[in-house]
Amino acid sequence: MPQHLIQILLPLSDNEDRPFSRSAYTRVRSELTEQFGGMTAFTRGPAEGLWEENGKTTRDDIVVFEVMASDLDERWWNGYRRTLEARFGQESIIVRAQEISLL
Repeated sequence: MPQHLIQILLPLSDNEDRPFSRSAYTRVRSELTEQFGGMTAFTRGPAEGLWEENGKTTRDDIVVFEVMASDLDERWWNGYRRTLEARFGQESIIVRAQEISLL
């Protein structure tokens, strides 16, 4: 049976460069653990996101949360992504999934 790796890329600070509270990430950890029975968070060294916007480069420090699931419930994930966008005050939060094989 195929497995899916779902990753959520969350910013460390809001659009005014104010850091989000630790409790915001603790809440995401709790929600994912409750829904999927476990999760992994890559929080030690933030990843750096860069993109071009109106001719200038924009930068974000991010952390990555991921879960594995046998079923990919896209409706649930779309709703959860919208919840996170509202909670973190973002126009868009990346949630991506890929099919994986466990070795």
